[in-house]
Amino acid sequence: MRFQNRYNRHYWPNIKLATPVVLAQAGQMLVNLADTLMVGQVGTTPLAAASFANSIFINVLYFGVGISFALTPLVGKAFGARQKEKCSFWLQQGLYANLIIGILLTAIAASLYFFIPHMGQEEVVWKEAKPYYILLILSIVPFQIFNGYKQFTEGLSNTKIAMLITIGGNLLNVGLNYLLIYGHMGMPALGLVGAGIGTLISRILMAAAFAIIIRKLSLFKSFRGLSQTGFSPKAFKTIWKLGLPIGLQFVIEVFAFSIGSIMMGWISAVSLAAHQIVLSLASITYMMSSGLASATTIKVSIFRGKQLFEDIKNTAFASLHIVVGFMTFTGLLFFILRYILPGLFVDDLEVINLAAGLMLIAALFQIFDGIQVVTLGILRGLEDVVAPVVGAGIAYLLISVPTSYVVTFVFNVGPLGIWIGYLVGLASAGCFLLIRFRTLYRRNYQSK
Repeated sequence: MRFQNRYNRHYWPNIKLATPVVLAQAGQMLVNLADTLMVGQVGTTPLAAASFANSIFINVLYFGVGISFALTPLVGKAFGARQKEKCSFWLQQGLYANLIIGILLTAIAASLYFFIPHMGQEEVVWKEAKPYYILLILSIVPFQIFNGYKQFTEGLSNTKIAMLITIGGNLLNVGLNYLLIYGHMGMPALGLVGAGIGTLISRILMAAAFAIIIRKLSLFKSFRGLSQTGFSPKAFKTIWKLGLPIGLQFVIEVFAFSIGSIMMGWISAVSLAAHQIVLSLASITYMMSSGLASATTIKVSIFRGKQLFEDIKNTAFASLHIVVGFMTFTGLLFFILRYILPGLFVDDLEVINLAAGLMLIAALFQIFDGIQVVTLGILRGLEDVVAPVVGAGIAYLLISVPTSYVVTFVFNVGPLGIWIGYLVGLASAGCFLLIRFRTLYRRNYQSK
């Protein structure tokens, strides 16, 4: 009974706050899934090329996403303390920061373009990946601007607007894919390049839509014009200091998965295609859990602003209970539907059978994946961002990647070995982050 009283009043508010974020996150992943499905119908080589290009690009993109996440606890803490002018200040400075970082990341991603032919992929794969990769690079700045607005509104506990814009942008992307990949309604059939054009256009329009809403919607009237300080180097330093470790943590995890994709390419294009299918499916459940993590960051940061320290712990564990239940369910679905789901992407029986084996490992790591992402959200709400980077570096770079390589190429297990490395890395990260939160809470908040 005491357990119920402690957590019950947090379950529904967390779910209610998380649902728009989850729908937005899932919507974004469904677009990636739609890209994979639609490109997969063109052939195995375009699918492998999309996987290869994204495995490089996503490292840059998620670094920017991680830095933008710094806005949520800053805005949330100010909002919890009823400091509207400070919220307005962080919106303004967050947009400056995201624009600067977006330009910097565009330059970094462009420099990586010249290494594409030298990463051990089949020539037919990397040649098809290059023009698609260029289009992805061009989408970085608008995506960073969109994330700046998104993290601000989520810091205010408004998660619905980002959801609506994301879903609208995703529907547009799917429609453009239909026209440009296959050449319907008089449009040229551009294949993988068509998918890249759809992504670029949808991201530009998503950023523009958010800018118009913030400036015109009465809901945000009380936050407009409160802070007109111009660019603040001090504020940029604060955002950078908080966001850099988050971005690095994102990059470390994504980099480990990207190395797995590159190693899959060393085996064969068929292995890479199967890997891309299962990774797309696992990414959906991850992003849905990430939505809950974002909601938990919001709740924890607001409770910090209000100095309700007992509620920090209770809302954190309520979210962990929810994610364990959800990821257990999705793990069972992966096991039961392991042959059916890959068959939605391709007709190649060899790819389907290999993907079914990979889905068994993906089913096993679902719970660990959910625990680690939600616990990261808790720690971000507490502005604890350095220790998770250390933990991620150990779990993914020193444990996951070496395990993948040794099991796959030394013990000759093949493609399954790469996903075994993923499983070991996620389990290690989940355990470390849980211990970190419990230690941090007991030291800083339990006695207050």
